[in-house]
Amino acid sequence: MKVARFHAPGDIRVEDADEPVAGPGELRIRVRNCSTCGTDAKILKHGHHHIRPPRVMGHEIAGEVVDGTDGWAPGDRVQVIAAIPCGTCGECRRGRMTVCPNQESMGYHYDGGFAEYMVVPAKVLAVDGVNRIPEGVGFAEASVAEPLACVLNGQELARVGEGDDVVVMGSGPIGCLHVRLARSRGAARVFLVDVNAGRLEAAAALVRPDAAVHGGSESAGSAGDAVEQVLKLTEGRGADVVITAAASGAAQEQALRMAARQGRISFFGGLPKDDPIIRCDSNLVHYRELTIVGANGSSPAHNARALELIAGGAVPVADLITHRLPLPEVLDGIDIVSRGEAIKVTVEP
Repeated sequence: MKVARFHAPGDIRVEDADEPVAGPGELRIRVRNCSTCGTDAKILKHGHHHIRPPRVMGHEIAGEVVDGTDGWAPGDRVQVIAAIPCGTCGECRRGRMTVCPNQESMGYHYDGGFAEYMVVPAKVLAVDGVNRIPEGVGFAEASVAEPLACVLNGQELARVGEGDDVVVMGSGPIGCLHVRLARSRGAARVFLVDVNAGRLEAAAALVRPDAAVHGGSESAGSAGDAVEQVLKLTEGRGADVVITAAASGAAQEQALRMAARQGRISFFGGLPKDDPIIRCDSNLVHYRELTIVGANGSSPAHNARALELIAGGAVPVADLITHRLPLPEVLDGIDIVSRGEAIKVTVEP
């Protein structure tokens, strides 16, 4: 079979491999879709400390069972979690699976979905990490359940709810999912912010925020920066929730300034490890009673709920999939993601 393996930074190869064999308690699946994300682009460029090459990449996985174990039969359509909590540590026992200190990941510790066939480890099944794809949901849509699960975790932590004014900073695939999920959770208005005018225009045409804000220095001349524009849109009070769906320290600093009193700020996008420090006006946090929350991945339960949101139409994702590529073109897909020229790219092995 064909696989896409990471060998070293800058070196991902599409090559031949033997079909894997499932062991006790494992599933072997035929991968039908494995979507790409910005993390894949980072791995290509920099590698990752959890990846010991060679490793088959890909963690947004949907396919059908080939060899089953208890409760699963050949032909079952399934979606597979990316982040694997241990299920037994103190955090997992407290229901905090997203911050399990023993967490492992598909495509990092185990071979992932950029392959025609793959094995789902027993550890994944042990934490209910394999979900049946509901009727009417395609494999490509199901693969988007994994990033949507992460978005769901972030919005639960930030308590996005009825009547909120929500700002989403970053108009990539994650930002688009945040816009749609916020609407499904009852947000009154959702504003989308980006410094890339072309990407913002393309995303806004799909997810239709209440306003698209071209922020940053490029737009500072006439329209003012993103903070000024958000304050104007919210009649001066600021946003109830600000989500930084971009790896940008500047966006995080702006989020503090555009949040309303008792606003909630989600640092959803992590910063580069060599530049993780921002300037935080502590008095803004103190006097406005702001809440700053992080968001790290998702739990198996988030994945199951994300599939339900997709199946029920609360969060449509099919139109966000702008590129479908065969496995031999996976590097082209990662390059498209790196250039910000797509909303969502999916690979069909």
